[in-house]
Amino acid sequence: MNRFIFLIPLFPLLGFLFNFVVGVRLLRRRTAAARPGGPAGPAPGHDEHGHDPHEQAPAPQAAAVHAHDAAAHGQAIAAAHDDDAGHGHGHAAPHADPPALIGWVACGSVLLAFLTAVYAVLQAHAAPGHLLVETLWTWLPGGAVETARGATSFGVDWAYQVDGLSSVMLLVVTFVGLLIHVYSSFLAPALGPGYMAHDPGYARYMSYLNLFMFAMLTLVLGANYLVLFVGWEGVGLCSYLLIGFWFDRKSAADAGKKAFIVNRIGDAGFALGMFFIFTTFGSLDFRTVMEQAAQVPVDWTWAGPLTLIGLFLFTGACGKSAQIPLYVWLPDAMEGPTPESALIHAATMVTAGVYMVARSSVIYAHAPRAMMVVALVGIATALFAASIGLVQNDIKRVLAYSTVSQLGYMMAACGVGAFTAGVFHLMTHAFFKALLFLGSGSVIHAMSGEQDMRKMGGLRKWMPKTRLTMLLGCIAIAGIPPLAGFFSKDEILWSAFRIGGYGQVVWGLGVLAAFMTAFYMFRLYFMTFSGEFRGTEEQAAHLHESPLAMTVPLMVLAVGAVAAGWVGIPAVMGERFGIPNLFEHFLEPVLEDAARTLEHVFTAAVPGHETEWMLMGLSVAVAGLGILLAYFLYRRRPELPEKMARGLSAPHRLLLNKYYVDEAYDAVFVRGLALGGGRALHAADRRIVDGGEGEVRAGLGVNGLAWATRDVVAKGSNVWDRYVVDGAVNLTAFVLDNSSYVLRAVQNGLVQQYALSMLIAVLLLFGGWLWVR
Repeated sequence: MNRFIFLIPLFPLLGFLFNFVVGVRLLRRRTAAARPGGPAGPAPGHDEHGHDPHEQAPAPQAAAVHAHDAAAHGQAIAAAHDDDAGHGHGHAAPHADPPALIGWVACGSVLLAFLTAVYAVLQAHAAPGHLLVETLWTWLPGGAVETARGATSFGVDWAYQVDGLSSVMLLVVTFVGLLIHVYSSFLAPALGPGYMAHDPGYARYMSYLNLFMFAMLTLVLGANYLVLFVGWEGVGLCSYLLIGFWFDRKSAADAGKKAFIVNRIGDAGFALGMFFIFTTFGSLDFRTVMEQAAQVPVDWTWAGPLTLIGLFLFTGACGKSAQIPLYVWLPDAMEGPTPESALIHAATMVTAGVYMVARSSVIYAHAPRAMMVVALVGIATALFAASIGLVQNDIKRVLAYSTVSQLGYMMAACGVGAFTAGVFHLMTHAFFKALLFLGSGSVIHAMSGEQDMRKMGGLRKWMPKTRLTMLLGCIAIAGIPPLAGFFSKDEILWSAFRIGGYGQVVWGLGVLAAFMTAFYMFRLYFMTFSGEFRGTEEQAAHLHESPLAMTVPLMVLAVGAVAAGWVGIPAVMGERFGIPNLFEHFLEPVLEDAARTLEHVFTAAVPGHETEWMLMGLSVAVAGLGILLAYFLYRRRPELPEKMARGLSAPHRLLLNKYYVDEAYDAVFVRGLALGGGRALHAADRRIVDGGEGEVRAGLGVNGLAWATRDVVAKGSNVWDRYVVDGAVNLTAFVLDNSSYVLRAVQNGLVQQYALSMLIAVLLLFGGWLWVR
C-alpha cells in the first residue's frame, strides 16, 4: 500500500460527515419516540440538522441523567439525578439512551485513525531518513516570483509528512482523542452513558469532536507551513464551535468569540512569518526551508530575517498555546463541555504552538534573540498562571491555569534549545492533564454539576476510582518520581540551567513555578476528596462513582501518567542504570541540525553529573514541600486558608481576580478601542465624513461635498452655461443669420452681374499690381 497517510485525517472527517448529516436525525427520532405519545418525527423547533436554536440546555430530566457543567445546566440538574449508573435516583420520566451508532461511528473513526497512525509511524521509522512524505496533489501552482535568493516559482503541494516529531503528535492526538471520545459517548448499556450521552446536542457534539480530529491531524501531518496553517485555522474553528457548544448561554457564546478573536491576532503573526519564510527561502516546504536555514550564519541581530521569522511565528504560537499576552482565551474556554476541555484545551490543540516552534527548530537555533524571547515569555507565563491557580475555587479553572502554566514550561524548553524536552513534556502532559480534566468531569457529574471545590470534600468515599486516578495525575504533574511529569519537567529545568545566562533565570523561575504547581494541584485534591462533604444534602444523596464509559478512560490515562516518562530517562540516570533515552533517539533525526547549531550558540561549560543530581533532588524537594504545605493547610488545618485570605486580602483579591488582566483588556481594547474608539469613529463619521450632523451645509465630508457640489459647482456651472456657452452659441447664430443677407444678394443667379463682378475683381487686381510696382 503506497498511499495511506491521507487515511489518518480522512477517517475522522467521514465520521464528522456521518454524524452531522445522519446522526443528528437518528438522535432526533429517538428523542421524539421517547416522548410520551410523541411521534418518531422531527422534534418541534429543530432545524434539519437536529439543532434547537432556542434551547440547547437539557430539559430537567435530561439534565439530571447526566450532570455536565454547573453553569450549563444550573438547577435543572438538581431536579433529579443519574439513575443509569445503578444508584436508583429516579426521574420525572424515563429516558432512552441515544443510538449507539452515533458513538460507534465517532469512536470507530478515531480508532481507525489511531491504528493507521501506528502503521504509518512504524513505516516511517523503517524508511530511509526515518521519513515518509505523501504528496496528494499540487494545491497552489504559481508563476515566477522574486525572493531574497532571486527568481523562483511559487507552488505549494497538498502533502503529508510523517517523521519522528509528527509521529509523537500523531500518537498522542489519536490515542488521547480516542479515550476522550469514549468518555463522551454511549457505546453499550454495559458501559453506561458517557459524559455527553444524554445531551440534546449529543450527535452534533460528537461530529464536532471528529471535525476537530480531522483538523488537528491535518496540522500535524502537513509537510509545509501552508498545509499546517489550514489545520491550524481548522482547530481554531472547532475550538469556537466546542467552547460555544451551549450557545444559548451568553457566557459560552462570549467565550467562543473571545477564543476566536484572540487566536486571530496570533494567526496574523503566523501569516506574516510565512510571508517572511517564502521571501527568504523561496519555499514553504519544511525540508527545503530547514535545509537552507541550516546553511546560513547564526543571526545575532534583532532585525535580521531569521529573528523576525522566529518572532512572527512565535506570535502565532502565543495565540494557539496561550502565552502572555494572548493566554486570556483559554481559562474562559472552560465554558465548553469538560471532555472538550480535556481534548482541545489540555492535550492537543493548545500544544500546536509548541509543535510549530519545535518543527521550526533550525530557524530558532539560528536566531538566538528570538529563542531568548520564547524562553522568557514561556517561563513568565508558567509563573504567572501558576500564581493565579493558587486561589481559584472552580475545579476546571484551576486546571485551566495549570494548562497555561505547563504550556509555558514547554515554550521555555524550546527557548533554551531543549526542543526534545519540550516535546517530551508535551507528550507526558497530554496523559496527566487529560486525566485530570476527565477526572474533574467525573466529579462534576457526581456533584450534579457543581464546580466549586468549596462545596465538595470527602468524595473519596463515593468515588474511589476517580480519586485514585486523579491522585496519580496530581503526583505526575507535581513532578514526583517515578511518574511521567518528573522526567519531562526535570529535563526542562536541567536544560535551562546548563546553558547559563538567561537559562539560569528560567531555571530559578521554573523551580518556583514547580512549587506552586504541586501546591495548587494537591489543594485541588484535598479540597475535593478529603475531609467531610460540604455540599447540600440533595447532592450527598446522589453521590456515586461514574459509569465505566467514564472510568475506564481514566484508568488508561492513569497508566500513561505513571509510565509515559520512562521512555525519556535523563542521561545521568541512564548512565547509572544502563537505560537509554529512547525518546531523544527517536526525535534525533528531526532535531539534529538544530542541535548541531546550538553547540555554537550556547558555549557555557556544562556542569557535571553531581550538579545535575543535586538539581534533580532540589526540584523534587520543592515539589514535596508544595504538597506538604497543601496537606497542612487543606487537610490538617482547613480553617487557616480562610484566615490567611482575610489577613492578606489585597494579594488574595489580586490573585482571585487574575491580576485584573481581563478587566484591563476590557477597558483598553473592548470599551476603549472598540466601544470608545467606536464612539470616536461615530463622531468623526457624523462630523467629518458626513459633516454637519447630517445637514447639507458648508463643512467637511460627504455633506460638505454635497453643499459644494450643489451650491457652488452647480450654480457656477449654470452661470457658465447660460452666459458663456449659450451666449457664444447665440452670438454665432446672430452673426451668421445677418451675414447671410449679403451672401444671398451676391448669389442671385444673374449671369450679367457675375460677369460685371469678375471684371471689377480683375480691375482691382490689376490696379493693385500697378500700385505695388
